[in-house]
Amino acid sequence: MNKMKKEFNVVIEQDEDGYFVASVPALRGCHTQAKSLDVLMKRIKEAIELCLEVESPVSNQFIGVQRVAVMA
Repeated sequence: MNKMKKEFNVVIEQDEDGYFVASVPALRGCHTQAKSLDVLMKRIKEAIELCLEVESPVSNQFIGVQRVAVMA
């Protein structure tokens, strides 16, 4: 079987405990975390490969990130 290279947008955040958290909007439930960005990138690639085994990516286009302030 001939595999094609696919690229995905990955959203990376850092939580209150210092962990980096990555998620892939095109693949529902595809996310992982790690203490370093190097480990995070390795883990998210593995997570993407696993997610692709059970689902097809949804078609979406990344537009950008916007910060919104509200009174809380």
